[in-house]
Amino acid sequence: MGNSITIISKSVRQTIELGNLIGKNLRPGTVISLAGNLGAGKTHLIKGIAQGLDVPDYQDVTSPTFTLMNEYEGRLMIYHIDAWRLTGSGQLEAVGFDELCSGPAIVLVEWADRTSSIVDSYDPIHVVIEHVDENTRKIIISDLPENLVQALATA
Repeated sequence: MGNSITIISKSVRQTIELGNLIGKNLRPGTVISLAGNLGAGKTHLIKGIAQGLDVPDYQDVTSPTFTLMNEYEGRLMIYHIDAWRLTGSGQLEAVGFDELCSGPAIVLVEWADRTSSIVDSYDPIHVVIEHVDENTRKIIISDLPENLVQALATA
């Protein structure tokens, strides 16, 4: 891994479309670490990933800020974790993070920078989303497997 790509999204729709492309190309057992300020678009990207993984109600994907984790069933099971309220990696371990990452599911962690000591041990794809202006986002995706590098080269 180690490959990196930067994409400029000029709308929510483009961010969801990017997520859809990512989701279509994910392999079982992938962990994705997402970081970015509040309102940067992490959940929109995840909504698109759910679409790409054939989650029937992907448009209903929401951030699990108060529930810690949402599960979505599509082509692969998705575990969507929001680490915003966690005070450390120990709380992530307590919810069975190791078990979630050991199977064929896709594990998506918003605010992963708050628990990077455990998340990074699973060799995740790293996504950082930055505000450029009201509608534009700079999306930096690193530690990409080769199949995703090729898929995203067209984005």
